[in-house]
Amino acid sequence: MGGRRVVVVGYDGIEMIDVACVTSGFEHANRLGAEPVYEVVLATPVGRPVRSDTGLELRGQGRLDTITGQIDTLVVSGGLGHEDAAANTRLLGQVKRLAATSRRVASVCTGATVLAAAGLLDGRRATTHWYHAARLAERFPRVHVDAAPIYIRDGTVATSGGVTAALDLTLAFVEEDHGPELARWVAMGMVTYLQRPGNQAQMSMFTSIPRPDQVLVRRVVDHVVSHLDADLGAANLGALVGVSERHLSRLFAQHLGRTPARMVRDARLEAATRLLADTREPLTAIARRCGFSSAEALRQAFVAQFGIPPSRFRVAHAAHA
Repeated sequence: MGGRRVVVVGYDGIEMIDVACVTSGFEHANRLGAEPVYEVVLATPVGRPVRSDTGLELRGQGRLDTITGQIDTLVVSGGLGHEDAAANTRLLGQVKRLAATSRRVASVCTGATVLAAAGLLDGRRATTHWYHAARLAERFPRVHVDAAPIYIRDGTVATSGGVTAALDLTLAFVEEDHGPELARWVAMGMVTYLQRPGNQAQMSMFTSIPRPDQVLVRRVVDHVVSHLDADLGAANLGALVGVSERHLSRLFAQHLGRTPARMVRDARLEAATRLLADTREPLTAIARRCGFSSAEALRQAFVAQFGIPPSRFRVAHAAHA
C-alpha cells in the first residue's frame, strides 16, 4: 500500500491513553499531509477485542500471528496488564518475530516490561513509568533502566515514560520521518507541548519525592523536604536517625532505589522548579532557599537533570501558562 505500517501491540489490561497517543498522533500527521502516510493497526494476541484497565474494550484490526512482511514501527502498549503480558510466552514470541522485521521498535510506559521479557532491551538504556522503574531494573538486570527521561532512543529501540509521554515519543517519530514543521503542526493540532525533549524529566518535573514505608528512611525524607537549606550530607542524615552513613545508604538503595545524595538533589530540584514556575523570585534567592550554594550551582544541577537551564524553563513555563 506504500505507507509506513505501524503495528501497536495490545493485550488485556492495556492503558487506553497509551494506545490513543500513538494512534491519534500518527493519524493527525496523516491529516496534515504526511507522505507516505502512516497505516496504523492495533494487533491483539488472538484477534479478539482487548479489555483496557478502565474496563472499556478496544477492537483490534489484526491478529499478531497473522501479521507478516516489513513493519515500519512496532509499538508495545503499557497498562496494568503488562506483567501478565510479559509472562505470556506466545505473546513474547510474536513480539520478537515482529521486531525482527521492524525498522524501529518502541514501548509505551510499562510496555517496556514486555520488551525486556522478550530480550529486546538487553544491554540497552531504557525508561518506563517512573513508578515501575525500580521493579523493571530488579527483574531485568541486563537492562540499563533510567526512570528520569520522558523517552529514550537507543539505536533502533525506543522506550517512553508514563502514559502521555507516548505522545512525545510519537511526535519525535513524526519529526524524524517528516521533519520538525509537521511535528509542530501535529502538536498544535493535539493542543500539547511543541514536543518536549526526550531528556526532560517525567512527571512534568512536579511529582513529590516518594514517602517510603520504612520508618527510618521516611524520617530522613521528611526531614530533607522540610529543611532543604540545611546541611543534608549523608553523615548528618545518618546521625539524625542514629545509623551509620553506610547503613543509611543501604536502606535508601533498598527502599528508594537511590542514594541519600541523589534524593536530596531531587528534592531540591523539585522545590526549585516549583518556585521557578510559581514565583518571580530571582535565581539567587531560589538557589538559597533550596539549599544550593549559588545560582550557578542550581543552574548546573538543573541542566544535568532536565537538559535546559532554569531561566529557559521559567520562560517556557510562562509561555505555556
